[in-house]
Amino acid sequence: MAGVPINCWVMSDGRAGMEIQCLGLAEALGLEPVVKRVAGRKPLRWFTPWLRPGALWNLRKSSSPLLPPWPDLIIASGRQPIAPALKIRQLARRQGQRVHLVQIQDPAFDPGRFDVIVAPKHDPLRGPNVVFTLGSMHRVTPARLAEAGRRFAGEVATLPRPLVGVLLGGNSRAHRFTAARAAALGGDLASLARTSGGGLWITASRRTPPEVLAALLAPLEGLPHRVWDGAGENPYFGILALAQLLVVTEDSVNMTSEAVAAGKPVLVAPLEGGSPKFAAFHAELRSRGFTRPFQGRFETWTQAPFDEPSEVAAEVKRRLGLALPPG
Repeated sequence: MAGVPINCWVMSDGRAGMEIQCLGLAEALGLEPVVKRVAGRKPLRWFTPWLRPGALWNLRKSSSPLLPPWPDLIIASGRQPIAPALKIRQLARRQGQRVHLVQIQDPAFDPGRFDVIVAPKHDPLRGPNVVFTLGSMHRVTPARLAEAGRRFAGEVATLPRPLVGVLLGGNSRAHRFTAARAAALGGDLASLARTSGGGLWITASRRTPPEVLAALLAPLEGLPHRVWDGAGENPYFGILALAQLLVVTEDSVNMTSEAVAAGKPVLVAPLEGGSPKFAAFHAELRSRGFTRPFQGRFETWTQAPFDEPSEVAAEVKRRLGLALPPG
């Protein structure tokens, strides 16, 4: 297929954390994908991908249309897109077209049905078609950071330096972000601000409960800080671009991977709970010098960006054997 443009679809159930990983890989492959968001109708969606009757027609009305011409490559994540993706590949094969299927994260389904699976090395999934990662796929690139830095510089022009970016997660299956933990973290951030003389730029996620954010901000009263609480555009990429130090809660592999990719020192703040998978992930980041535990003080060290999507994209290109453009 040398010299032939590659048509790529990114398929997810619409959850941002899943879709961003697919987009990150597609962009690292040098592709401009079409985004398809799909979800099955009840009760079939509860059994996907194991029961697949009418995989393209038993979708919610809010799902993206799945119509030919079929793509050359599908990059999917989550369970909901699996059945439609397999059906598309079957239909394309009848027409003499090969559709390559890449799945991000463990599909909890027969791994042999996919050309490539991209999964964290700390997951139990194993197989000859699995490409292992330390973190997650993301969209952090030097060009995107430079653009965000220009757009958001004015928002924090009056904050003192050093500028500390604070990335907050929330409750998940493995972690709990309680008001008590938030108050303690707020106290540590206040201590950092006082001793360093710098300012704090804080962003909350969709999973950050309002009472948790309020508890974290209370100790910061009177100290120089700026917080994004959901109104207007999230300055997330601006924080990654402009902060001299990043503090990130430990509950999100995505968020930690993005922070490390920005090439800044990253301090990881603990939450309640955890899991062996998260513990192994953070332990390896620390052992490789990418992160340190947050202990309420300003720390700095030289940190090169960790561009894992480009490494994974090179391996996916090799395995698929497609004439993809340079990433």
